[in-house]
Amino acid sequence: MAMTKRIFITGAAGFIGFHLTRYLRDRGDEVLGYDNFNDYYDPTLKEERIKQLEGVSVVRGDLCDLPFLSDVVDNFQPTHIVNLAAQAGVRYSLENPRAYIDSNISGFLNILEICKKTPQTKLIYASSSSVYGNNTKIPFSINDRTDDQASLYGVTKKSNELMAATYHHLYDISVTGLRFFTVYGEWGRPDMAYFSFTKKILNQEPIKVFNHGKMMRDFTYISDIVKGTTAAIDLGAPCEIFNLGNHQPVQLNRFIEILEQELEVKAIREYLPMQPGDVEKTYADIDYSRKLLGFSPEVSLEEGLSSFTSWYKDYYLEKTH
Repeated sequence: MAMTKRIFITGAAGFIGFHLTRYLRDRGDEVLGYDNFNDYYDPTLKEERIKQLEGVSVVRGDLCDLPFLSDVVDNFQPTHIVNLAAQAGVRYSLENPRAYIDSNISGFLNILEICKKTPQTKLIYASSSSVYGNNTKIPFSINDRTDDQASLYGVTKKSNELMAATYHHLYDISVTGLRFFTVYGEWGRPDMAYFSFTKKILNQEPIKVFNHGKMMRDFTYISDIVKGTTAAIDLGAPCEIFNLGNHQPVQLNRFIEILEQELEVKAIREYLPMQPGDVEKTYADIDYSRKLLGFSPEVSLEEGLSSFTSWYKDYYLEKTH
């Protein structure tokens, strides 16, 4: 029988962190969460997620507070650290670049320094499809060049990969980076398009459709991401990067159509040109993830958006009635 793991998860009150924490708890691992509950989006949603995590403690703290972070990790003595805490979002990186350097670079350095002291602890960390930047070769392969960035957010995630690989080289710590592709689902992030579109469509407010809806995104449902992340934890590879995407890009216009069908409301579309920092298409090559992690996404966009919109109506509309 597999040994129970002791897993320290940063960003545990976040979207992916919450789902992963719940999943690992349910399968019998010992989990400790860590989150700073910042107000990049409504912290109430983070608090509500935490209420679903019965049996798991979530420590309130910041990645940038190294003494406090070290104490928490030392006391818990994890076998694995999963670093999901980060300042997320491409567009916000144009407005508040310093938040990305603090959290994604300085905070990540603190995680690596902690792993350096206990090289037996395996690190799994969130990267992003944003690292592919202006890459136009489709689908995106982990072997593609990633030095032509489109946003500061992408720069910070690429930096994480370089930092992790260097710490592996210098101190022999186990590091696995996961390039997530447009993750969506219930309990998601309100700043993401599928979430804000749902709110606006239901309120009959116009939605901003960039690049005239011709953008393509490899929407990946949260349960598939959790399975891929768990497989990476269980593998505990010395030094790897994996794409976790659905391998089925969908055009934004089609995505909006599915949302309209699920909500039974027509969207008021405001077509706009491309935004700075955005890329036209994301598409994950997942052959390597399939081979090493057994990663095989199962949830279609129709099924995933159906689950999300049901949750959204329960969570938001029931509260107001």
